[in-house]
Amino acid sequence: MSTEHFDVVIVGAGLSGIGAGYHLHNRLPRKTYAILEARDAIGGTWDLFRYPGIRSDSDMHTLGYNFKPWPGAKSIADGPSIRDYVRDTAREYCIDRHIRFHHRVTGMSWSSKDARWTVAAEHDGKPVAFTCSFVMMCSGYYRYEHGYTPDFEGRESFKGEIIHPQLWPESLDYKDKQVVVIGSGATAMTIVPEMAKTAGHVTMLQRSPTYVVSRPSHDKIANRLKKLLPRKMAYGLTRWKNIGLQMLFFKRARSQPDKVRAMIAKLAQKELGADYPVATHFNPKYNPWDQRMCLVPDADLFREIKAGHASVVTDTIDTFTDTGIKLSSGNELKADIIVTATGLDLQFLGGAEVKVDGEPIDLSKRLTYKGMMYEGVPNLVSIFGYTNASWTLKCDLTCEFTCRIIKRMDKTGAHAVTPRNVSPDIETTPWLDFSSGYVQRTIDRFPKQGNRKPWKLNQNYAADLLMLRYGKLDDPELVFS
Repeated sequence: MSTEHFDVVIVGAGLSGIGAGYHLHNRLPRKTYAILEARDAIGGTWDLFRYPGIRSDSDMHTLGYNFKPWPGAKSIADGPSIRDYVRDTAREYCIDRHIRFHHRVTGMSWSSKDARWTVAAEHDGKPVAFTCSFVMMCSGYYRYEHGYTPDFEGRESFKGEIIHPQLWPESLDYKDKQVVVIGSGATAMTIVPEMAKTAGHVTMLQRSPTYVVSRPSHDKIANRLKKLLPRKMAYGLTRWKNIGLQMLFFKRARSQPDKVRAMIAKLAQKELGADYPVATHFNPKYNPWDQRMCLVPDADLFREIKAGHASVVTDTIDTFTDTGIKLSSGNELKADIIVTATGLDLQFLGGAEVKVDGEPIDLSKRLTYKGMMYEGVPNLVSIFGYTNASWTLKCDLTCEFTCRIIKRMDKTGAHAVTPRNVSPDIETTPWLDFSSGYVQRTIDRFPKQGNRKPWKLNQNYAADLLMLRYGKLDDPELVFS
């Protein structure tokens, strides 16, 4: 089996992978690279998910790339517009010419003798291999093949349709139908108001409440700046405005959780009316930002609830019946369609096996260096965004840092760069400090973080900006060899 060699192999042609291609193209123009994409299209998440109302849960001035201003008028954008933005970026910078579609990466093996990776993949059912000096994993954090659905009692007895949002059928007709959406995360918050426009009625069935905050879909300040200033300047100012507001809100949520909880509840009450039981359906037991908050544009969810087109039920499921769902309270929800918006099935590095000098590496037992590299693993970076802010903010910084590392290697003649922990007494904690069910179910598959830098995740854009863009590369725990 013949192999092609590249300086860098990028895995995944979604938002992160196309961003990585740009940064390599712009900062290291002489480097060769290939993007291996398992599917047949650019866009990743934004091409895979096709459920009604699919949209961003962050503003596009921070979810967009730092090098390409978001062109749309809406700050909270729909999925197809985001997909077009990613594809336009790939075409504009000729990144699409480097993509190999239908290449699913199955494993990576590092040879210290050769100072290179061998990347194994499947292409149209056949094994193929590539060699490279550096790997950038942009494969996301969940399985694309299927989502997570609990084993509901009596599921087989339901005579209607059961749909998971990750595998949404294009032909699904829900006009005038009774719909139950199980879940209260960002996906459910998106689907419910959109389906409620034409369905007979949509019920969001949640086991426990989620914090929900309304935000205008149009950023008036951003659109005003666009008219007054050059495009990139207006985008940059809006980006920093929104970053500052995100950081301020997160800090206040952590320092004054009770006040933030009361503020969110008051805003929901204002939208839903004085008689609505906000304390029952929109007042979680956990503190703000212990899980990711749900953003609803222009209060669309609240609007559909108030109009009577949608409703929220907080209860647990006893069993599915032939006509709907029987709840633990004894009540029954009638349904023609049940949507299981019950979360993702998390997966690290796209499920690829990692070996170093022939030895399999269990990354779940390794520390993560600055949230992007892994203890004892050379020349490998994975792109993973923030949980408390827009995904792309961290992605851009990670790509910039990777390019800085590769430039340093070229300058010094190094062939490998490897994070090494020099403190055997370091304390470890889970990679993600999130209480969400989809995280807790699978967090043991992911690497660990430490209780001090550089092994501790910041979850803070300003701190990461100083560390990754401007910080020194000289670090006793980052070994160039």
